[in-house]
Amino acid sequence: MILSKTTLALLVMASTAFTFLSRHTTTTVTTDYIPFLVKTDQQTDLQKSIAAGKEVYADFCMQCHQATGKGSGTSFPPLDGSDWLKNKRTESIHAVKYGQKGAITVNGKKFNSMMPSMGLSDEEVADVMNYIMNSWTNKQSKMVTAKEVALVKK
Repeated sequence: MILSKTTLALLVMASTAFTFLSRHTTTTVTTDYIPFLVKTDQQTDLQKSIAAGKEVYADFCMQCHQATGKGSGTSFPPLDGSDWLKNKRTESIHAVKYGQKGAITVNGKKFNSMMPSMGLSDEEVADVMNYIMNSWTNKQSKMVTAKEVALVKK
């Protein structure tokens, strides 16, 4: 089969366009004539919150709880796989918002150190909670909102 230069050029352009669109799109929109691929780079509210929370975590939490969320010995409890974080949502929000004093038990191990209040806004608390609750081995589907954080009183 012999192809003209024009036909070959059109095939290369169509193939390149298809490859580009297939790598940069996730949604197909159909019309009466042909399907069009539409780029959808929109993040969910939870994904946006997690991304913002990652920055808050790096600035305020990582020094004690480590990049891995594993904590530090007997001083700072782990966040990764934490039963306290999972089962005590309101207390976890309270600890991030106002700090934590006194003994707590995480995954069967007692921790009794002090975590000062970081002076975070309700939005920052929600973001870092969403990051922590959806990082490492933690997977929670219910998003923490700034409104929920605002309801947690000292």
